[in-house]
Amino acid sequence: MAVLEVEIVAADHFVWAGEASLVKATTSDGDIGILPGHAPILALLAGGQLEIVPTEGSRFQVEVDGGFFSVDSNRVVIVADNAHLADPASAAH
Repeated sequence: MAVLEVEIVAADHFVWAGEASLVKATTSDGDIGILPGHAPILALLAGGQLEIVPTEGSRFQVEVDGGFFSVDSNRVVIVADNAHLADPASAAH
């Protein structure tokens, strides 16, 4: 089964990295959901919440203040101006 390799960083700190089956985000053009096998994309990230469904553990949210994200070959890199876990305990692994 294919998975997404996800890395989330803020301008000044690491936020989260791991495997996920789904990443949802809000871009400057609207909402987007990324599943394994998604076509490559580079998009501006709007402020709000990312939703991550990790392969192990419970789904969780990350609060972001804009930035960008890229998808290529099942790798999702999210670089936010500022970001933090909405509930740090839910994303522990």
